[in-house]
Amino acid sequence: MARQRKAVDEKLVERLAAIGCTDREIATLLEVSENLLRRRCRAALDRGRTRLKKSLRRKQIELARKGNVPMLIWLGKQYLDQRDRQDVTHSGEEIKIVERIVTDRIDGGPG
Repeated sequence: MARQRKAVDEKLVERLAAIGCTDREIATLLEVSENLLRRRCRAALDRGRTRLKKSLRRKQIELARKGNVPMLIWLGKQYLDQRDRQDVTHSGEEIKIVERIVTDRIDGGPG
């Protein structure tokens, strides 16, 4: 005799994914296997994770616009191809390390 198909609430799956729950956590809460969850609810998991990313991105941009320097630096690295570079110079006993943000500008203007 075939087992009865376990119902999975896809809206709940999406909400849990949107707050950052892992597949394992969601499967445990819903009392299903991770494989079943992924097989039946892939779209809901993807929608939830997309909502989470959108929400986090919105908050990061908000913080950067308020002048949060670490967030400005991080976003510059993510979206503007900026990166940290260390210049090390050695003269005698003194070693000087200078960290700076390097911007690869495409427009050719002063950077």
